[in-house]
Amino acid sequence: MPGALLNFYLSDIYYKGGDLKKAKFHGEAAAMAGNEAARYNLGMIEARSGNLGRAIKHWTIAASAGDFGAMHQLRAIFEAGALSRDEIDSSLTAYNDCCVEMRSEARDAYLREYINDIGAG
Repeated sequence: MPGALLNFYLSDIYYKGGDLKKAKFHGEAAAMAGNEAARYNLGMIEARSGNLGRAIKHWTIAASAGDFGAMHQLRAIFEAGALSRDEIDSSLTAYNDCCVEMRSEARDAYLREYINDIGAG
C-alpha cells in the first residue's frame, strides 16, 4: 500500500496546484491500489471538471467505505435535487453499515475521554 499512499499524496498536491489531469492520474492509481480516501478526491476532481455523474460514483464508493466527506457531498447533491431518494438512502445505509463495523468499545471510550478532556481544558 505504500505506492497507493504516495499516489494519494501526489494526487492531492496536483489537485491543490490546479493540475487536474495529473491529480486524476495519481488519484486513480491510489484508488485502484485500495486507497479509499482517493475516491473522495476523485469525486472532487470530477465535479470540478463538470462530470457530476462520475463524481457521484466515486463519492458513493467512498461513502460505502465510511468516508464522511463523501457522504456529505452526496447529501448536498441530494438536497440540490441531483440525487434520488433511493440513491441517497442506499449510500447512507452502506455508510452507516461501514461505520458500525469500525466501532469498538475501546474506540468509543477513548473518544468519550478525549471529548471530556477538550471540554475541561
